[in-house]
Amino acid sequence: MSVALVTGAAGGIGSEIARALVESEKAVALVDRGIPALWDLAEKLDAAGGRVLAVAADVAVPEEVAAAVARTEAVLGPVDALVNAAGILQHGRIEEMAELDWATTLAVNAGGVFHVCQAVARRMQSRRRGAIVTVSSNAATTPRIGMSAYAASKAAASMLTRCLGLELAEYGIRCNVVAPGSTATPMLTALFDGSDAERATIDGVPQDFRIGIPLGRIARPSDIADAVLFLLSDEARHITMQQLTVDGGATLGA
Repeated sequence: MSVALVTGAAGGIGSEIARALVESEKAVALVDRGIPALWDLAEKLDAAGGRVLAVAADVAVPEEVAAAVARTEAVLGPVDALVNAAGILQHGRIEEMAELDWATTLAVNAGGVFHVCQAVARRMQSRRRGAIVTVSSNAATTPRIGMSAYAASKAAASMLTRCLGLELAEYGIRCNVVAPGSTATPMLTALFDGSDAERATIDGVPQDFRIGIPLGRIARPSDIADAVLFLLSDEARHITMQQLTVDGGATLGA
């Protein structure tokens, strides 16, 4: 049984990716901060017959990441697939943003990807196999009002992943990016400030220079999980250093 490690596994997208990996008969390490949702997910997947391991770790702390990866391989075996799904969103305009919000966002969304990729890639490299997918955002390539820290951190994570793909290509290791748009998760709904917010997300907000979603729906976490599993699979064996945007056309293919 091959082994996958998913960061941010307790989150809306991360948990769906973990479920999909379990359904594809992979052993899965669920890595997130030590929050109740992590243990609840592990119990549910275990009860459904999955082979899972819950590991509490903050991806912004390299020592915790190294320990989490070591424990995963000691219990489940060599990691063949890594999914970087951990992320936070601090919303606010640049002129009003606190220094701590900026630093924390970069530390988790970009620094976390660096720490986990480094720890896992070193092991994959010696085995000359593996696949890595980073869950980024369409905001990494499209400016958004009030999302500068998030967008900058996701842009950094995306390019880091693609550079890693170039460095690891000679070892047969593939690295790709999935960039979701608006997805039905607590991170998105926390931004809604009224009953019409979901409709506005779909229709667009001209004063914020958002065009809306041409396909007319907000993504489900399973839409993102499907893209991630494809890029991890043998069907994508000749795909590396690419970004697959899953946003219903919200960035017009940019």
